[in-house]
Amino acid sequence: MSEKIVNERAQQVLKLLVERYIQEGNPVASRTLAEEYALGLSPATIRNILAELEEQGYLDSPHTSAGRVPTELGYRFFVDGLLTVSSFSTVTLEELQKKINPDHEMSQILQSASVLLSGMTQFVGLVALPKRNKIQLRQVEFLPLSGNRVLVILVLNNREVQNRIIYTEKTYTPSELQQAANYLNTHYTGKDLLSARNELIHAIRKDRDNMADLLRAAADVADKAFVHTEQQQNDYIIAGQDCFLQHTKEVDYNTLCSMFSAFTQKQEILNLLDQALQAEGIQIFIGKESGYEVFDQCSIVTTTYAVDGQLLGSLGVIGPTRMPYDKVISAVDVTAKLLSAALNQA
Repeated sequence: MSEKIVNERAQQVLKLLVERYIQEGNPVASRTLAEEYALGLSPATIRNILAELEEQGYLDSPHTSAGRVPTELGYRFFVDGLLTVSSFSTVTLEELQKKINPDHEMSQILQSASVLLSGMTQFVGLVALPKRNKIQLRQVEFLPLSGNRVLVILVLNNREVQNRIIYTEKTYTPSELQQAANYLNTHYTGKDLLSARNELIHAIRKDRDNMADLLRAAADVADKAFVHTEQQQNDYIIAGQDCFLQHTKEVDYNTLCSMFSAFTQKQEILNLLDQALQAEGIQIFIGKESGYEVFDQCSIVTTTYAVDGQLLGSLGVIGPTRMPYDKVISAVDVTAKLLSAALNQA
């Protein structure tokens, strides 16, 4: 927290101004604070406090209004030291829990969490797919198709079943593919895909010239299947993109266009979600703190979800900087807990 503000009265005034601005979206004047809040301060005193806060960089004065609005620094001070986050009631938690069904496949569970985030906050909800080195192989099957095509059936993390078609270096017989699948299921069941693939690559390099046909076949089909799966996991599920259309007052049209492009290109958002995996608890990026120009008018609240105590991925909400931080933080926190609980039951 910044040490610039040492006056408790100034903190109180800033807190009320930020809350009022978040609620109504209009610049807040000293007269409003003096007349509508029992501060025990004269309008002149409040004006002086607001002027000092503006000088210190916590507030700004739009040219079209005599009122003031919080800056990124003002929001940061508010979030770090003045914000009170309330928890959900037991009844509400029970209702929310019903929205993430542990009996569904993982992709459906993650989609439900994303929709829940957006629904609770009315902003964009994001859930990053589990990191590739957290995806455990449970079973693999290979079925020959015409030519050099092979149908791959992967069972991951006990629940997720993925089917895909790969193209191999040569045509394999059903017997060769069955033997390759048996080899992989025997040696790599329970291991994450990244480790399994790395071990296969190591085995190939170690005995490239004299490698048995069985290992060669297993390496050929598994390498292509696992690589495709790794690439697919570098993604996220999104809900509520159109929510930003309701906030054109805070986010201008050009920025909206850039943001929808970012939602499509994904890399910037994935980088931000990845940062959640490097830290504990709730992470909040306000405006330029994200490091990406496209989100300069936005705030992003993220955290992680886990299975069996192991971090699996991250989730979050993107909205304008004028967001109800207390509600968004609560929504992100409870969704992460509900998602973790659902995945642990899966």
